[in-house]
Amino acid sequence: MSTPTKRRKKNDYQASPQPARSLDFFFGKQRAKEEKTGPPTAANGVIEHGEHKDISGNTFEDEDLTDEQLAWRLQMQWDEEDRNQTTRPEAPVATVDDGESHIDEDKSPPDAEDAGTLEGTLEEQIAEEKKLKLGNAFSGLGKKDTLSLQSATADEDTTSYNIPFDQSPLSFDPQQYLPDLQKQWAVEGGLATYALLTHCFVRVNSTQSRIKIVDTLVNLIRVLIEGDPGSLLPAVWLATNSISPPYIDIELGLGGSAISKALKKVCGLDNAALKTLYNKHGDAGDVAFEAKKRQSLTLRKPKPLTINGVYESLHKIANAKGQGSQEAKQRIVERLVQDARGAEESRYIVRTLVQHLRIGAVKTTMLIALSRAFLLSRPPTADFTTKPRTELSKLNKQDLAEVYSRGEELVKACFARRPNYNDLVPALLEIGIDDELLVRCGLALHIPLRPMLGGITRDLGDMLTKLQGRDFSCEFKYDGQRAQVHCDEAGRVTIFSRHLEVMTEKYPDLVALVPKIRGEGVSSFVMEGEVVAVDRESGELKPFQILANRARKDVVIQSVKVDVCLFAFDLMYLNGEELLSRSFRERRNLLRSLFVEIPNHFTWVRSIDATSADSETVSDFFKQATDIKCEGIMVKVLDNAQNPDLAADMDLDHNDDTPTAPAKPVAAPTKTKKRATAKTRGKPIGAAGEAEDTTESTKANTGRRKALLATYEPDKRLDSWLKVKKDYNTTADTIDLIPVGGWHGQGRKNAWWSPILLACRNEDNGTLEVVTKCISGFTDAFYKANKEKYSEEGENTIARPSYVEYSGRPDVWFEPQEVWEMAFADITLSPTYTAAIGLVSEERGLSLRFPRFLKVREDKGLEEASTNDFLAGLYRKQEARAPAHEGKVEAEEAMEEE
Repeated sequence: MSTPTKRRKKNDYQASPQPARSLDFFFGKQRAKEEKTGPPTAANGVIEHGEHKDISGNTFEDEDLTDEQLAWRLQMQWDEEDRNQTTRPEAPVATVDDGESHIDEDKSPPDAEDAGTLEGTLEEQIAEEKKLKLGNAFSGLGKKDTLSLQSATADEDTTSYNIPFDQSPLSFDPQQYLPDLQKQWAVEGGLATYALLTHCFVRVNSTQSRIKIVDTLVNLIRVLIEGDPGSLLPAVWLATNSISPPYIDIELGLGGSAISKALKKVCGLDNAALKTLYNKHGDAGDVAFEAKKRQSLTLRKPKPLTINGVYESLHKIANAKGQGSQEAKQRIVERLVQDARGAEESRYIVRTLVQHLRIGAVKTTMLIALSRAFLLSRPPTADFTTKPRTELSKLNKQDLAEVYSRGEELVKACFARRPNYNDLVPALLEIGIDDELLVRCGLALHIPLRPMLGGITRDLGDMLTKLQGRDFSCEFKYDGQRAQVHCDEAGRVTIFSRHLEVMTEKYPDLVALVPKIRGEGVSSFVMEGEVVAVDRESGELKPFQILANRARKDVVIQSVKVDVCLFAFDLMYLNGEELLSRSFRERRNLLRSLFVEIPNHFTWVRSIDATSADSETVSDFFKQATDIKCEGIMVKVLDNAQNPDLAADMDLDHNDDTPTAPAKPVAAPTKTKKRATAKTRGKPIGAAGEAEDTTESTKANTGRRKALLATYEPDKRLDSWLKVKKDYNTTADTIDLIPVGGWHGQGRKNAWWSPILLACRNEDNGTLEVVTKCISGFTDAFYKANKEKYSEEGENTIARPSYVEYSGRPDVWFEPQEVWEMAFADITLSPTYTAAIGLVSEERGLSLRFPRFLKVREDKGLEEASTNDFLAGLYRKQEARAPAHEGKVEAEEAMEEE
């Protein structure tokens, strides 16, 4: 629209038909009002020359007040006027007449005697008003023409924060809290608020007890099942620190700068204040917590976040592409941080954005919680059967474990076959814990199943001992990349890594090859194999480092410089039928009889069949594998049953493999209940929530060895598959650790990081526990490359991280991003390092003596680094061998004395 000035410059300008009004017209209204109400005096509550009265009648001037006091005084006057209008039926009402407002003469503002009940000085009144305001941060909103001061950290969602989520699920009743919650949710269209999820996170993060963590998640899930089923799936994704399965490429694509900008803008921090908080706390969520606490006042009422809303916002961030996408992402991040009510919501919103939630709700814990929740609760519209809490509460721990275990194994099996909560959760909401879940969430083409894993042995002798009386296959363990290959009837091919990530673009040559290897009668299949770099002419195998040089995306066949061969070793799906329940011998026969070998492009892993009596044959085969630069061998049980002739020759029990009920763990009489909990921290969770005792003594009490089945068991590490690597031997185990920090070296190493600090994982709480410092096994070239990677000015070095448990202070902290394989002499109890504390000793952790770097495990992600429980297991093995070692030392000392 043109302005009047611009219109005057045009030839078609026409003056406004409305008559012009002078300033006297507007001031005339004010003079008329003063004639009715009288001059401004102290008698009618208004004092001239900037003087004012407080509610108690005391006189003061504006110049005597600070800006905050003046703001609070004005707020108090507005609130007092609103209270008077609410409590007095005869309160003056403004009416509109010809565009002008009038107030009746006899309804003037109240004088000092009627203004309110607050007494004392202005400072006392302001202090009292602050208490009232900060107790109910949003009480002033919703009033016409009123801008109220709010507390940025106040949280009015007391309903969610009063729910005892950590109660036993057998005594927790969601219906006791749902009426109040649903009244609160009604404002948001009936959607569960994010405050409910935050409260669960706070409870989970406040305990180390796996039982309490599972119980808390179970109760949260039950509240959502019965109160807002639509919010359950987003809640599960958010609690597991992701928004999609790994095989669907959805990345938030947020850098640290986006979070920093949001905190500075929303919380009013400058660069120096933000840096101070980061240096002090290290964790982005903790920084947001402190920043929100320091934001004392705000003029905007945060819109309550909902679980669905947060989940959808994350998807909007991930889907923002193209020009302007970074600005769009930044706006969403700022709105999430701004709408977070209270410091705790801010903490977990930011942790979610940086994808490091740190609440210990790992995949297995969530699956256990889902199975138990659906055993006890169902949605209002569902009709599947649940277990009454009163009946379950009467069961002893062993019987309760049996009730729980069936559902847990069913849910785990479904997720292993189809690892996507988008499939599992809707099915649970519809049919509950039912065998039909395996049909709905079964193996499907182009959806990866979680691979079966092999157990670790110290040497060939240990392997032969474990497989006594069994027929097994020994296979070369190639130094390549494990691949799961899917092919449908139309010839469409998808290739997945062992981490379920899509590798189809990385291997276009394999994609073109796979349809050609189908034999007659083969339409669709899922096979597993090892992709290895090879010399196409000679067939010579090349190391994994050569394969790693391949680009990961947008690879064109014509540009491929590293040739590969697929060595197939298993077949899990054929022509629409699952083969997981068939023995390995059957699956292998189908693989080798129905597919076409193409030398140096596609073939089978090299293997021999043997028994525990063929030790020399197995030893020779192992040597052949290491001679051609393989990592070692994989040993796999061929049949579900023992070889009866071999068992008879070795005088073995034919029922040795019959599955039996687990023996009840025998508690050590000297341990209190509290210590037993600490001792079992990090152990696998049993069906009843108790940590299972997996020590050798407990296994011995069962009287029978664990059943060794030849079926394919997704996402399980079993002794049915055993790996024997060339660097395994009786006296030297290895461990996979994460480098987390370093010191400036001395002497010629002063330009590099040496020693380097290494840590293992704690699966319970998501932290990293420091194990040792290492200065051995590094080459100068490695030192130089490592210093470049973790340069002090680079993005791979960070402020002190709160998720690393270590009392010392290295010169620099590394951003955890790789896994190193380490050798060592032995494991010792340590007063300095806290790794595995509580698992073998209540007071001391574990450390490595004479650690030595072997190599970077480029085939492993951080989630596959060794755990504190694995470290404790190595220590127990070492202790089991100690008597023989001590006897040898004593004999040597005696000989020296003679």
